[in-house]
Amino acid sequence: MSSRIAWPDPRARSGQPRRALVRVAVRAADPLVHAGVVGELRTAAGVELTDDAAGADVVVAVAESGLRNLLSSPTRLVLVADNPRQAELWTAIEHGLVVMVPRAEATTQRLLRAISDAHHGRGDLPPEQLGGLLRGLSRLHEETLAPRELTLSGLSHRETDVVRLLSEGLDTAEIAARLSYSERTVKTILHGLLTRLGLRNRVHAVAHALRQGLI
Repeated sequence: MSSRIAWPDPRARSGQPRRALVRVAVRAADPLVHAGVVGELRTAAGVELTDDAAGADVVVAVAESGLRNLLSSPTRLVLVADNPRQAELWTAIEHGLVVMVPRAEATTQRLLRAISDAHHGRGDLPPEQLGGLLRGLSRLHEETLAPRELTLSGLSHRETDVVRLLSEGLDTAEIAARLSYSERTVKTILHGLLTRLGLRNRVHAVAHALRQGLI
């Protein structure tokens, strides 16, 4: 069952097509939390609520005491949670995590921005979560790949440089400045890398590079 939200659109009168709705499914273990999030999103412009997570463009999952039963088939996922364990974070990533929002920041406007970012593939994890994730991956590779030397095969030199800086927490503008590229060039390099390797977002690009021993 879904509830379609309509809003005035002046383009309809001028013959221009309306902006497509983003189909959003909400998952929460607590029925009151679920009802609250649904209530906040129900009247939001550009959102179509649906109970079908498999057919949704974005799933918003609110975790209070673990992710069990909140995750379904991989899709673009917005996770609302505080300090998930590393294993839970990896599980969420495997199920399509794109944006994570701390519970204290989960206002209606913040959720709508997170839904938009997830829908457009713009990854966003809190720095402490991303840092912990990357440190965990680094430790894993030190244990499982040493003393074998890591290889850079599979990425071009430019892609390797960009992903390495990305793993250090730099954003597009900072990477461009460090490498003397334009921001558009950095975005093009990242887009080509994500497309060629079938990765969902920048977090996956860094995770893939570390897992494969590419950086």
